Amino acid sequence: MTDPVTTPEPAKHQKIDTSVPHSARIWNYWLGGKDNYPVDEEAGDAYTAVFPGIVTIARSSRAFLRRNITYLVADAGIRQFLDVGTGLPTAENTHEVAQRLAPEARIVYVDNDPMVLTHARTLLYSSHEGATAYIDADVTDPDRILADAAETLDFSRPTALILSNILGHVADYDQARSIVKRLMDALPSGSYLSINDGSRGIDPVFEQAQDAYNNSGAVPYNLRTVDEITTFFDGLDLIEPGVVSVTQWRPEPGAPTPEVIAEHGGLARKP
Repeated sequence: MTDPVTTPEPAKHQKIDTSVPHSARIWNYWLGGKDNYPVDEEAGDAYTAVFPGIVTIARSSRAFLRRNITYLVADAGIRQFLDVGTGLPTAENTHEVAQRLAPEARIVYVDNDPMVLTHARTLLYSSHEGATAYIDADVTDPDRILADAAETLDFSRPTALILSNILGHVADYDQARSIVKRLMDALPSGSYLSINDGSRGIDPVFEQAQDAYNNSGAVPYNLRTVDEITTFFDGLDLIEPGVVSVTQWRPEPGAPTPEVIAEHGGLARKP
């Protein structure tokens, strides 16, 4: 296995604050991961007490990502991935799915959470044929993301941009759209955009739980309507079935009819 590449750790990211819950660690807890602290488990349990369905949303989101990547590698022939807002490693990470199908795949992960940086070596071991790298950068700084990612990825070749449950952390909708556009503008024709995020207008109990979480002092996550999520794909060609509940995006053959949950996403190709 090849070693990962990481950017130097900025001083402001050296300390992991275990006194307050963090969304990435709570998400890891809901996914069944171990990289979290009691404060995160308490916050996660308090959330599930109001809305138990959040565990289904978290795990369905990860399954959606796995099916997206499988399509991108097996059907679209993509061999480069830029995964922004990586989160903490659990199972079926982007490089694991992609390199299982195409060992030569190259993946760049982007996050600015100190705990993700701490676990970067665990997250990033690559196949011999391919490569992985980690960029310590914020989603709101697309220019830096692109500059650093270009050290591992060849942006003259089609690349898949993955934005999984990260745009909800950008409070301003217009700014979120601008970030998506800036990143996709840098990618050539034949590239793909994968987005999934929590959706508003589907489940009022979910919205109540999320609003309470946002008001608790934790790092907020903003739910958006399905129409708002869909507009992130403006100018691109959506892959069937379009923007849908993540459970309904190309479910596994023979799987039971999936329920609609308040997490929507899609995959689109740049013409």
